[in-house]
Amino acid sequence: MTLTVVDMHTGGEPLRIVTGGYPSVPKGTILEKRAYVRDHLDHLRKILMFEPRGHYDMYGALLVEPDLPGADLAVLFMHNEGYSTMCGHAIVALGRYAVDEGLVAKQEPITTVNIEAPCGLVVASVEVRDGKAGAVSFESVPAFLFAGGQTIELAGHGTIGFDVAYGGAFYALADCHQFGLEFGKSRVRDFVDAATALTDRLKAEFPLSHPDHGDLAFLYGTILTDGRDAFSDEVTKNICVFAEAEVDRSPTGSGVTARLAAMHAKGEIAIGQTRTFESIAGSRFSGAVVRTAKAGPHGAIIARVGGRAYYSGRTEFIVEADDELGRGFLLR
Repeated sequence: MTLTVVDMHTGGEPLRIVTGGYPSVPKGTILEKRAYVRDHLDHLRKILMFEPRGHYDMYGALLVEPDLPGADLAVLFMHNEGYSTMCGHAIVALGRYAVDEGLVAKQEPITTVNIEAPCGLVVASVEVRDGKAGAVSFESVPAFLFAGGQTIELAGHGTIGFDVAYGGAFYALADCHQFGLEFGKSRVRDFVDAATALTDRLKAEFPLSHPDHGDLAFLYGTILTDGRDAFSDEVTKNICVFAEAEVDRSPTGSGVTARLAAMHAKGEIAIGQTRTFESIAGSRFSGAVVRTAKAGPHGAIIARVGGRAYYSGRTEFIVEADDELGRGFLLR
């Protein structure tokens, strides 16, 4: 077995793009393709994401044939737990990759790349100067505040206030200070434990729904913030803990989108205002509310999120027939 990949990172968050070795995925909607890969090809996800080739926080992308009219490419996202519905850091990387690999016709100063994700069509705008692709921004699907001003009793932490918002995936949003945490002082491990505790409780007790498809109605993770939601020129920090306690090194594109939806719904940011979001690793995304929209019964927004992606390698992976550990394992 031979699998080839291109490795990139956006704001420190890895993206392993599959370039060869996967069998073809049957035609169908993007959610049907996601289900097929989950049910029939999951051993390949484990080979690429898990040790000894990956690690607990690895992230990947599999390009598949698009189904939506106007889409230039379609993508399935993968991680330590399975397959997500949206990934902003991956969209930033894939926008640059599509231009560099000639998957779209290159145009200066902006090349548009229409990317079909499981959540819907995402439009990436790639800056091109002197033939070279640079920064990327994207407009995702309608994002909305699903439930604001919620509280729950969490063992060891007392009453925790939170919002639940959708930015292509559902996130719980909570001020980290409620857990006694502070950016720049508290351990990443403590952020992970607090976020995971909230995610686990809400998954068990807080039902979600999405107006488009039931497959989109699951809590992807928790974003702990510095509480600086009201608009200002000041940078706001957050950490996203998603899937099986995976830590995003970037500010999280879909998470920034969800935060913008919640902030706009609560009157904390206006259309056209741009905010800077910083990750636990110190990388930054820009985020702005472009316009309002609707998502079924929900008032929604269209957000624009921007960042930069870089190449880190091109690799050919093999699996020897008698190498059981080579099929993938995780130690945490």
